[in-house]
Amino acid sequence: MTGIQVDPTPPPVDQTPPPARTTPKWRSWLLDGLSEQSARHPGPHGTPPDEHKGHSWWRVMCLTGVDYFSTLGYQPGIAALAAGLLSPFATLVLIALTLLGALPVYRRVAKESPNGEGSIAMLERLLPWWAGKLLVLVLLGFAATDFLITMTLSAADASAHVVENPFAPAMLHGANLWITLLLLAALGAVFLKGFREAIGIAVALVGVYLVLNVVVLGTSAWQVLSKPVAIGSWWDAMTAQHSSPLAIVGVALLVFPKLALGMSGFETGVAVMPQIDGDAGDDPVKPAGRIRGTRRLLTTAALIMSGFLLLSSLATTILIPQKEFEDGGSANGRALAYLAHQHLGEAFGTVYDISTIAILWFAGASAMAGLLNLVPRYLPRYGMAPEWTRAVRPLVLIFMVIAFAITLFFNANVDDQSGAYATGVLVLMLSASFASTVAARHRRNRKATIGFGAITLVFGYTTVANVIERPDGLKIALLFILGILLTSFASRVHRAFELRAVEVVFDETAGRLIDEALAAGPLRVIANEPDERDAAEDYRAKEYSQREETHIPDGGPVLFLEVVVKDSSDFTTVLDVHGEERSGARILRVEGAVVANVMAAVLMQLRERTGQVPHAYFHWTEGHPFSHLLRFLVFGDGEVAPVTREVLRRAEPDLSRRPRVHVG
Repeated sequence: MTGIQVDPTPPPVDQTPPPARTTPKWRSWLLDGLSEQSARHPGPHGTPPDEHKGHSWWRVMCLTGVDYFSTLGYQPGIAALAAGLLSPFATLVLIALTLLGALPVYRRVAKESPNGEGSIAMLERLLPWWAGKLLVLVLLGFAATDFLITMTLSAADASAHVVENPFAPAMLHGANLWITLLLLAALGAVFLKGFREAIGIAVALVGVYLVLNVVVLGTSAWQVLSKPVAIGSWWDAMTAQHSSPLAIVGVALLVFPKLALGMSGFETGVAVMPQIDGDAGDDPVKPAGRIRGTRRLLTTAALIMSGFLLLSSLATTILIPQKEFEDGGSANGRALAYLAHQHLGEAFGTVYDISTIAILWFAGASAMAGLLNLVPRYLPRYGMAPEWTRAVRPLVLIFMVIAFAITLFFNANVDDQSGAYATGVLVLMLSASFASTVAARHRRNRKATIGFGAITLVFGYTTVANVIERPDGLKIALLFILGILLTSFASRVHRAFELRAVEVVFDETAGRLIDEALAAGPLRVIANEPDERDAAEDYRAKEYSQREETHIPDGGPVLFLEVVVKDSSDFTTVLDVHGEERSGARILRVEGAVVANVMAAVLMQLRERTGQVPHAYFHWTEGHPFSHLLRFLVFGDGEVAPVTREVLRRAEPDLSRRPRVHVG
């Protein structure tokens, strides 16, 4: 409205709330549990409720162990297929990288990010503005690759154990795809029903599974030791292929990146940190007890897994013919199950199969909970996802559709998915090691910086080698990244005209200035550029100009509202409005992400605080509308007046209650 005279004494705002809308039952069910607080979703990786006292670190280790330890179901077979007779030596390299690389890195991540945010949050803090947001989106793409492939690969391997069991009905043979889809559907149904804390189940599954693996590996060791000729045959065959120890070491170093999925579980290990019971006097910012417990968790899990990986690699390489690891072979995707059936009978083998199927399926549940923990932590806060993505059920449906698509694309083949899985795992580990290096450098710890830097180089080599060898993993990750980027920025544009304020808080001086202005008449606010506040004449000239152009009645006091854009890449923030008096001008000053949205939010809060509809006065800005739109979306300024009016229009459909916008 240009140059329009307004009634100097508008009536008070009607404070009667509008009648409540009836929400459809399907919508209430779908959005059940919607919360403004991120990472408070049901599932193993969710932040426990306030009254929850946490669990012992070893119990939480079983929670992350359903992901980490379940890789024994397929890792030995993949290792034998990838490295052949050199599988034990390549596994030794993997163990060295686990204990000397991944373990120190994630012990540092646990210290730097004790509330379960992980390495992504560490990197987010390192880069300001849009660069940090873009990095997080890219890492979320790799994390989605890791967690979703965990679900599909684990379900596919579980189906292999079902099909290969001698007691399985004949109709199930060749039905791996349909069994995998059925397992995924059951997983989704559990989360749609309401997946609650399952540490007790995880402890039972992991305990039984590890005991059974001890029996299988102990029996296999007896078989090897009682038949020394088996060791000799393996050694002769390996040395025939690789004539010198140096060649064996060299090939093992080249091959071990294919085994990298055996390091999965570290990222979920720090994600479950909020579940660990700390000390009674723990500082919420630096909970020493929780950090100590997490480090015990990570160390113990890494040592247990390293032992199982080495023994299983030796047993499967020596005792199982190489042809059985190939596609269609009896040991493909189930090497330890093959040994269980061969040496301990079909009854024990079936018990082992059931245990393996259960923990693989539950590994998918752990991965799903990790996704439900990760996405709401970042995307809604960035404005790059609708608010309904904070609810569990809509996300479950989206993730299940993606998991079905991945399973159909790979035809439920375990080997074909391993490259994508390893890519996701390695990129997250590379990001964690890089974040640890930067954190150590900021703390001026030279030795730690050099150590973590060396680990970063090793993970960098491993990641590049894996991508070169298995480019399909990078292709899948890039598809996830592209999908996240496109949907995120589309959501950001779609939500650009929201109020985007968590809360508006006036300090004591601001409250006093508002009350004084209100006592003298209607509340009138002049929008002012913060960089035009150097001289008293600026305020007097701005006030005179606005009174002339928009016909502000003479004599009534005005408030100047100044918005300082701190980080335009932010979306929702708490707005702290500070009052000050400068050269006779009454000023409300606030920092925010976007000028127009902040002004609209402050005007709405002024209405709520005073019971009067405020009037805001603007000048038109010169320039092309398209360039102003880009500035608004990227830099948080642009043409303020029409955008403020549009934000108010969407926030308040009742014209009589909407703050007035005047432009001169």
